[in-house]
Amino acid sequence: MSFKCKIIGIIGLSIALMGCDGVPEANSVNCAGIGMEKSLTAFTSEADRQAFIDKCNALNKED
Repeated sequence: MSFKCKIIGIIGLSIALMGCDGVPEANSVNCAGIGMEKSLTAFTSEADRQAFIDKCNALNKED
């Protein structure tokens, strides 16, 4: 592999990983115990945080 290919690969991987910092989705892992505590810290607005809690409550009612 040439140096050029390595650089292009690193840039491509960096661009792909930039989208990984989004807010978490409500699922069984993120809505239970420590997962929920960690998920709630990702939200900056109280309205988004409350919407996430509401979705978790709805998921828990389905189970």
